[in-house]
Amino acid sequence: MNRVIALMVGSVIALAGIFAALVGSDPSGSVASSLDQPVMMYCAASNRAVMEAIREDYLKEFDRSIEIQYGPSQTLLSSIEVTRSGDLYLPADDSYLALGKQKGLIAETLPIAAMQAVIVVPKGNPKSILQLSDLLREDVTFVMANPQTAAVGKVVREVLISQGRWDPIQQATEAFRATVNEVANDIAVGAADAGIVYDAVLHTYSELAFVEVPELKDATSKIAVGVIDQTKNSVGALHFARYLAASDRGLKRYQEHGFRVTGGDVWSDRPELSVFAGSMLRPAIEDTINAFENREGITVNRVYNGCGILVAQMKAGQHPDAYFACDNEFMNQVHDLFPEPVPVSQNELVILVQKGNPKRIASLKDLASPGLRVGIGHEKQCAMGWITQNTFREGGVHSEIMPNVTVQTPTGDMLVNQLQTGSLDAAVAYLSNAAGAADKLDAVRIEGIECSIATQPWAVARQSRSPQLATRLFQHLCSAQSQRNFAAEGFRWQIERDAVTDD
Repeated sequence: MNRVIALMVGSVIALAGIFAALVGSDPSGSVASSLDQPVMMYCAASNRAVMEAIREDYLKEFDRSIEIQYGPSQTLLSSIEVTRSGDLYLPADDSYLALGKQKGLIAETLPIAAMQAVIVVPKGNPKSILQLSDLLREDVTFVMANPQTAAVGKVVREVLISQGRWDPIQQATEAFRATVNEVANDIAVGAADAGIVYDAVLHTYSELAFVEVPELKDATSKIAVGVIDQTKNSVGALHFARYLAASDRGLKRYQEHGFRVTGGDVWSDRPELSVFAGSMLRPAIEDTINAFENREGITVNRVYNGCGILVAQMKAGQHPDAYFACDNEFMNQVHDLFPEPVPVSQNELVILVQKGNPKRIASLKDLASPGLRVGIGHEKQCAMGWITQNTFREGGVHSEIMPNVTVQTPTGDMLVNQLQTGSLDAAVAYLSNAAGAADKLDAVRIEGIECSIATQPWAVARQSRSPQLATRLFQHLCSAQSQRNFAAEGFRWQIERDAVTDD
């Protein structure tokens, strides 16, 4: 156990050095200078009309220009892969963002809206096209977007293949166009009788109408904007991305243009996110939160304390955007505020003793030795104290140990400090509490008692005004680097990285 603690100390020092180097080389510089830099965006042609309206709004509000290159989703992704340049990528279907992530091209993503594939016809529907099979008639000229380059073509092909209907539709297609807009233009000028487009694209075509058919019910596309991994202006890119995804800014425009919109954060030029977290989590998450603040150009107001104290504050009316609890029990006590907790990590309760273990403490029973000075967490103020009491009871030693308890504190750090000063002979605390004191303390495992393991859940508040921002912070807390931080501090990771989504 002593060697484990020593290794953890070395890991923490190394990680701190790496983090400092990364921060020192941050190409985005200060928030102000980053926001002065132009943002380069690749955007699907299907979103051109709404994006131009949002770009104009953004320019008026902040006097900052956004450079946008429009085109087919696959073509834009290929450009990003070749040039390794740009700041944002908004395809017409989020499957391209997933592909971009697999290739290491896309970092975080922000959900925006959805579109439905429909049959487009001239207003009045002169050919009486009412169902998918009408596209196969000899008197109908039909065009669609190329599945190799355009999102709508790709999505429609996948859905119709699953139904066994793709081959006849493909054979009936007069021509494949590069973008969904080109399909709509063909119908508008009379070059074709029908096509398949996204419903939202027709917002600017007063001379066209659309027909919904059951075969295309599942041909929907989720729209999200992704931050390009190689961006040198993450603050500026995320500022505009948050503007796009804000319920009272970009999403209003998307709704006006016929897109299907749900959710979205309330807009703030520089958001402030409030996070409550158990004190023991601070060493594991503080560096990640600092890096997140710098990347987003925002402020995260965190409150670290014993979870019992935090719960009391929340019940008294203080409601953070997110809560990272020391144990499930203290998340359960505020389940009405945080409906969907995710178990993230586990921490082990141990007996901390002076270096060399002069009192020869080997188990919980030894804490009942006459004259021993024992410190534990406060049962009402922190998860550690609550779990300690349960551990004593399950071990059948509660009544024997409690007379030796001279100190009950709201955090494990306080116990560590008193052990180091010699005012305690032993303390029951988390393994993570010992990570920074391996040169002065030893840790003794508590064997055979299941409740000595605490599980740390994370949840976003039901009433948060910034749920997407809080979710992105959680994604950063689940990064590979963050998992290494947790391991260095004595935590065991509980969730798979692939289980963390952007939705």
